[in-house]
Amino acid sequence: MRQPLGRRALLLGTGGLLAGTTGCSAASRTEAGPATSVSPATPVTASPSPRSSLPATTAWRPGRGEVDPTVKLRAVQVVEAIGSWPAGQGGAAAAKRRVAALGAPPSLVDRAGPLRPDADEAALQVIDAQYGGILADSASVMVVCRQWIPGHAGGTTVDVRLSRARPRWEVTALHPARPGAAAASLPMAARKVLDEPRIGLPPAAEADIRSGHIHPTVLRALLGLAGTYRIDISVIRSGHPLYVFGTDRPSDHPVGRAFDVWRIDGHLVVDPGTSRRLTESFMRDAAAAGSYNVGGPFQLSGGATANQFFTDNTHHDHVHVGFAS
Repeated sequence: MRQPLGRRALLLGTGGLLAGTTGCSAASRTEAGPATSVSPATPVTASPSPRSSLPATTAWRPGRGEVDPTVKLRAVQVVEAIGSWPAGQGGAAAAKRRVAALGAPPSLVDRAGPLRPDADEAALQVIDAQYGGILADSASVMVVCRQWIPGHAGGTTVDVRLSRARPRWEVTALHPARPGAAAASLPMAARKVLDEPRIGLPPAAEADIRSGHIHPTVLRALLGLAGTYRIDISVIRSGHPLYVFGTDRPSDHPVGRAFDVWRIDGHLVVDPGTSRRLTESFMRDAAAAGSYNVGGPFQLSGGATANQFFTDNTHHDHVHVGFAS
């Protein structure tokens, strides 16, 4: 992403996602159980029965500090309804009934792609819901998730598009991540990122690195920052909008030159209880690692250029770290 227009210009990406061949088929490094959701959660009604071999999951709920929790919750509910079902409730028809019960268009199921693997049952855990952009009447929410079916653990990131409506936001489109096939060989830096326990990678971001399409500056910055912080990544390349939301300016994410961080040292960037000093320190260290474009919940001074640091409501819930080359 490039420098947005200002604090109230709620930006970050429009259009579809990258072409590729994977998605929920991308195996996760952390497959022992569901990731921690953003806030205390209630059970997902579509979770597998107690007899299931799949992990128990919890429904994602917005926590403190969200700019507009209703838009994120609406996006997540549709993804959860499509990507999780008890034994015997697989298939498009059942998925459409679950989506219709939410008051959302059943036709969304036809665009769900890897959210609907061919399986008798599935469990889905949302890791994070992050803005891809939010305007007065439209929004993008990137729903980052893990998914389990019998014999396989995977997951994807879905760019959910929404339009403001009454009484609630309406989901208009789904764009699941398509990271591409794993490369036959990877550079040393990519292998180190995959092996680094202080870098939390969701399935689509991990598949991005395995594809070999992530720029070396991103890999080096991740490794350098992991020497000081434990960082949880929401999105790197796939699952992110192609353009800065509401503009025709290309984002740095789809070309493998950016990453977003939603949690630092176990603390949510969006949580008002997270130390401002911690977030600001991370943003400045990201700039020192070579990022020309560091966005987050606070406007920082003293950048190498006038636009090196920025903030807006879209970046209230994460830190964006972008590289020019």
